[in-house]
Amino acid sequence: MSSDNYQTGFANHFATEAVAGTLPEGRNSPQRVAHGLYAEQLSGTAFTAPRAENRRSWLYRIRPAAMHGPFAPYAQHHLHSDFSAGPVSPDQMRWSPLPMPETPTDFVDGLYTMAGNGAPEGQHGVGIHLYAANRSMQGRYFYDADGELLIVPQQGSLRIATEFGVIDVEPQQIAVIPRGVRFLVELLDGEARGYVCENFGAQLRLPDLGPIGSNGLANPRDFETPVAAYEDVEGEFELIAKFQGHLWRADIGHSPLDVVGWHGNYAPYRYDLRRFNTIGSISYDHPDPSIFLVLTSPSDTPGVGNMDFVIFPPRWLVAQDTFRPPWFHRNIASEFMGLIHGVYDAKAEGFAPGGASLHNCMTGHGPDAATFEKASNADLTKPDVITGTMAFMFETRAVIRPTRQATEAPHRQRDYQACWAGLRKHFAPPQG
Repeated sequence: MSSDNYQTGFANHFATEAVAGTLPEGRNSPQRVAHGLYAEQLSGTAFTAPRAENRRSWLYRIRPAAMHGPFAPYAQHHLHSDFSAGPVSPDQMRWSPLPMPETPTDFVDGLYTMAGNGAPEGQHGVGIHLYAANRSMQGRYFYDADGELLIVPQQGSLRIATEFGVIDVEPQQIAVIPRGVRFLVELLDGEARGYVCENFGAQLRLPDLGPIGSNGLANPRDFETPVAAYEDVEGEFELIAKFQGHLWRADIGHSPLDVVGWHGNYAPYRYDLRRFNTIGSISYDHPDPSIFLVLTSPSDTPGVGNMDFVIFPPRWLVAQDTFRPPWFHRNIASEFMGLIHGVYDAKAEGFAPGGASLHNCMTGHGPDAATFEKASNADLTKPDVITGTMAFMFETRAVIRPTRQATEAPHRQRDYQACWAGLRKHFAPPQG
């Protein structure tokens, strides 16, 4: 497979073929497909969804996806979708980076569930995972029937070979793999670590821009889908599936990445976070963090996301008579935050690249004591230029329930609350 070329855009129709003449003209499923291929439709929405919402692709492949052995349970004890049991602490929580594995571990075995809400069977909510791997996937392929996967690399580049073609992603880029799409992950730098949001709800899409207008934030033309590429390989392979919160495996005698051509609007894609057009205040105060929204999974309540993906990229801060870092706040929504590289401007120390934090519904949080003192005494006649950083947030309308393995993990920072302990009392009412 080659990853040299991409089909660029975020429109309603893509069409690409690795062998000329593969795609039928004027029909989707002719009596006989060119080159002896099989036609197969992959649907990501209900058949009767409104036209603007409908997502499906036609795949022209060497063998249909139905060809594999029976599934049996596959044990991967760190990955699951059970977020229903036990009380949830309102504590602020923070973790150091997930340690690299000491034994050979690929992307699937390196997934580690941190938190989540909702459930795959209800088609709402998210699962939030970290991954740490030191080996490429060998002789095995994976798909997630529970949700689409938003992959955020933090260390090491990935080559994600999918049924639709190849996507290379490096830190500061993201990849989105739709529900049900089969793929494997190769490590281009020997080791890799990052974050995964498993979206059980409506598919991620660009937010409406409202009064911002027609330009700004993430631009549609910067989203890239792969060109068709295929493997015509036979052998003893395995297919790993995530289905209803559990992993399953089946023998498969060929590579499932055998799609020679495809057309449609249900496909994996990548986006470079460095292309995000950041918008902010040029007078006083600063807008809500929704101004940094890249992608959203809408819920059944207008204006409220099932999950929002927000980034905090390099930017200029110029607001006058304003506390420029993120202010102290409590939200109806819940926030899981990660750091890809650099330093987050609301934390002086402790929040390392590859680390994570969780601030749940109505739990107070904000800048630590050192950041507050520095910002409160800053010279606002000069702009602050934030460079060399990229932080992000998975924000959900429902409480994000941390898993037991996350709350008990050795890399959890149990002294996280101490970062606010140095905040001093400044109250001085006028006398008389």
